Amino acid sequence: MALTKTVSQVIRLEHPVINGFKEFIMRGNVIDLAVAVVIGTAFTALVTAIVTSIFNPLIAAIFSADSLAGALVVTLPNKSEILFGAVIGALINFLLIAAVVYLVIVLPLNKLKEAQDRRRSAGVPAAVVPDPTTELDLLTEIRDLLARNAAAAPEQGPKH
Repeated sequence: MALTKTVSQVIRLEHPVINGFKEFIMRGNVIDLAVAVVIGTAFTALVTAIVTSIFNPLIAAIFSADSLAGALVVTLPNKSEILFGAVIGALINFLLIAAVVYLVIVLPLNKLKEAQDRRRSAGVPAAVVPDPTTELDLLTEIRDLLARNAAAAPEQGPKH
């Protein structure tokens, strides 16, 4: 009997584990994180393409190498190599990503926050959104109206 009940709960997606999983997935921060990972991956591919296709050949041409990874190679006595060009390429990649993140995300958000702070200090609300009326607000309003009507009406006795 208990197994039948559990199976029917799972089929109808009402099991506590499934409900907990649905709540976990539907949290805003999980979805935001997933979007950030996808966008970050696409952005990394874009920056890597820019570095590989534009900056690496330019810097490699300066150092007379086929690629930036092949530029500024120092061969050690034991035949191993130090690849300064690869480090420079990674540094350029990092600086490009940091610059784009700053210019596209951080700077506009800072400007928006400064504007909100200026409006707030001037007494202008950030957004004019009426407060949602709750059940408690409605009941309080009804109570106050009944109290006002009872005080204003003369004592006439019950109406039937």
